Amino acid sequence: MKKILFIFSLFLIGFSSQAQDVKQEKKKKNAKVAFEVNGICGMCKKRIETAALKTKGVKFAIWDVKSHQMNIILDERKTSLETVKQNIANVGHDVKDFIATDEAYNSVHPCCKYRDSKIIEDHKGELKKKKN
Repeated sequence: MKKILFIFSLFLIGFSSQAQDVKQEKKKKNAKVAFEVNGICGMCKKRIETAALKTKGVKFAIWDVKSHQMNIILDERKTSLETVKQNIANVGHDVKDFIATDEAYNSVHPCCKYRDSKIIEDHKGELKKKKN
């Protein structure tokens, strides 16, 4: 009888430790994530942030023009990071592992064509003027 009770208690201990492993994989309600998004101007900023904020579960989104860094706070129970990146790519901005289609890229305003080196140089000139 003691052996049966001992084996049963080992089984319960093993089962409870496995349940704790599942809890650790629980998705965060306010996960903070940062990643890089291509763009060059204030219009790009508005478009990128709007695309992120329209994704269900995204609570906060801000993109920096100079560093191209996107910071978001999202509810991982409602959406995934891949969904947010895909929505940003759908409005014409490249994200790591999610390249905007030519159709989406061509839909952005002509001054926002971040793949064109001449337009990038034009925007660098504007940044220099603002500093002076």
